[in-house]
Amino acid sequence: MSVELRSGESQESILKRFRKAVAEARILPIVRQKRWFTSKSEVKRIKRQKAIRKSQRVNVRRGG
Repeated sequence: MSVELRSGESQESILKRFRKAVAEARILPIVRQKRWFTSKSEVKRIKRQKAIRKSQRVNVRRGG
């Protein structure tokens, strides 16, 4: 990720633009995930648990 310095731009301004670009590109969540190795079976298990929690929330909202 990079941003180009505009003429007369302050360091605070370019840092703010850089942080915004990183946030829009959704880089930090990917970096956090890749910080540790997770096996494929672990990824599947986490996804399954997340889907179960999501379906439970939807059922609570529907009143069922």
